[in-house]
Amino acid sequence: MPNAFFDPPVLIKERQAISIDLTQTPWFYNDGGDPTYTASLPSGAAALTPAPTDPALALGYEYDVTGDLSVQTSSYGVETQLGFAGRDIYYEPMWATREAAAAFGITLVEPGQAIRLASPVSELSQFEYEYGVFAGHWSPYQNTGNALLTVVCTDLEHHDFPHIFASTDPVYPLVISVGRYWPGRGRIRLADLWVPRGSALYIPPMPLEFGAECYDLHNNRNSARACWGDIHRNSVKTHTLLQNTGGYFYWFWNANATVHTPLEGGE
Repeated sequence: MPNAFFDPPVLIKERQAISIDLTQTPWFYNDGGDPTYTASLPSGAAALTPAPTDPALALGYEYDVTGDLSVQTSSYGVETQLGFAGRDIYYEPMWATREAAAAFGITLVEPGQAIRLASPVSELSQFEYEYGVFAGHWSPYQNTGNALLTVVCTDLEHHDFPHIFASTDPVYPLVISVGRYWPGRGRIRLADLWVPRGSALYIPPMPLEFGAECYDLHNNRNSARACWGDIHRNSVKTHTLLQNTGGYFYWFWNANATVHTPLEGGE
C-alpha cells in the first residue's frame, strides 16, 4: 500500500436543503420519482390515505425484549436502552410493498401518488443526502465519538414530526430499518424495508402515547445497505423530509450486533 491508511469512508453528506412550509404546500406528490410538495392535489394524482397503526399486523423477525436497561432524558429526547434476549439480532429484508410498510405504520407512495401531510409544526426541511455503507457503523449512544464501529447496533426512533424517505438514487434502492415494539408483550419485530427506486415512504408524526399497545420505529442510517457487494459504489443518494431544529425524539437502542442480509434480487 502506498500509504498506511485507507481513504476516509463516506458516512453522511448533506448535499442541499430546501425549506418546506406545510401551510403553503401540504401535499407530498411523487412526481415520477421526484419528491415534490404542492398546495393542492395535482391533477391526475392518486390521493392516498395514511396507513393506520394496526397492532395486529406483525412482520419481520421477532425478538423478546427483557425490559428497559436504562432510560435517560436530554434536550433531544428520551433515550431507552432495551434488553434483548439472545446475541445476534437479524433484520428481515423485504421489499417495501404497501402491505409491508403498513405493518410498521408507514405509507408507500409510488410514482403518480400523493398524500396530505400531518404535522404539529409547519416549517420542515427536505435534505438531499448521500449515505455511505458505513453510516450504520456509528452510534450516538455508546460514548464512542466518531469512531467507526465493528458492529451495527439496533438504533430506532419515533418522533412528533413527519418523515418522507424518498428513494432517489439512480442505481440502488433505499434501505430503511424499521421495528414495531409491543412494550406490554415484551416483543419487537425488526426488518429492513427496501424501497424501490422512484418510490417513497411517508412516516406520520408519532408523539409519545402512554399506554399505546405498540410503537412504530425507524432508522435511515442503513440507507446504503443495498451497496454492499459492489466494489465500485459505496453510497446512495436520497431525499429526506424532517424537522431540522427543535424536534423531540424517542430513541430505542440495543448494543448487540445486528445482522442485515441482502434481499434476493435487491439490486
